[in-house]
Amino acid sequence: MKVTLDPAMLDEVLAGLGATPRVLPAKLFYDEEGCRLFAAITELPEYYLTRTERALLAAEAGAIVATLPADSSLVEYGASTEDKALVLLDALAAAGRAARCYVPIDIATPALAALTARLAARRPGLAVAPIAADFLAPIALPAAAPRPRVGFFPGSTIGNLEPAAARAFLAQARATLGPASRFLIGVDLRKDPARLLAAYDDAAGVTAAFNRNLLVRLNREAGADFDLAQFAHEARWNAAEGRIEMHLVSRRAQQIRVAGVTLRFSEGDSIHTENCYKHSLEGFVALAGAAGWDARRVWTDADATFALYLLALGRAG
Repeated sequence: MKVTLDPAMLDEVLAGLGATPRVLPAKLFYDEEGCRLFAAITELPEYYLTRTERALLAAEAGAIVATLPADSSLVEYGASTEDKALVLLDALAAAGRAARCYVPIDIATPALAALTARLAARRPGLAVAPIAADFLAPIALPAAAPRPRVGFFPGSTIGNLEPAAARAFLAQARATLGPASRFLIGVDLRKDPARLLAAYDDAAGVTAAFNRNLLVRLNREAGADFDLAQFAHEARWNAAEGRIEMHLVSRRAQQIRVAGVTLRFSEGDSIHTENCYKHSLEGFVALAGAAGWDARRVWTDADATFALYLLALGRAG
């Protein structure tokens, strides 16, 4: 079978599958089918994150935009859909502080193209400058997105990053957004592990399909021969690390070929596909501070399930 996966990504896949423990990069999730499945996950009854954040944004939009500089550019990291950004963009416009440009950044090119087309129809007067890129890599913002800039990183996607990677991302965002910038970040908070586990292992099996779609993609793009039925989806709570882990666990001893490389699995061998860190209110303030940001405001829902942090540059910003 022809290998079409990006060579750098293929190297990362082979290195991860050959490591102990085995891992796959979470960015593999977001092909077209992965984006569709994740959109379905956000509407599941067990997956409280999206609806809680949406409600919090809607309730606090006025207070949030009052803290933002006028005539700013809104830069959204991981923008597979525009729905949350529109809450801010509409609130800014209503307050007479309309954004000069919206810059959605996402690695999923089809989703980004669809987002851009929808906005052209829904908000024809809005300047949109999409960037198809991995937001963990250095990004040069276009001249169409002048300063001051407001970064936006919803969905608790920052929880998918290891703490060191999260600090590096936040530090890099400081340079990307530049002087006088602000950064609004959605963060899922620590809570009862039973509720967390249910959110990542729903009764309808949508999250399981999302997880196994990694293997579908490798079969299609990396010449692999994974038998999906022989890998079980598992969500695990790692209390020591404060994170949910997603795994694909081999149901039996088996051999798999990926891009011509043979991999041997024993029964119970796991491929670790994703981490979702859950932060304390104080812990995320410390994480942001280590990257040079000050937490100026924080909004939470009534049950302190989810938080929106407004960050500003440290003392020099």
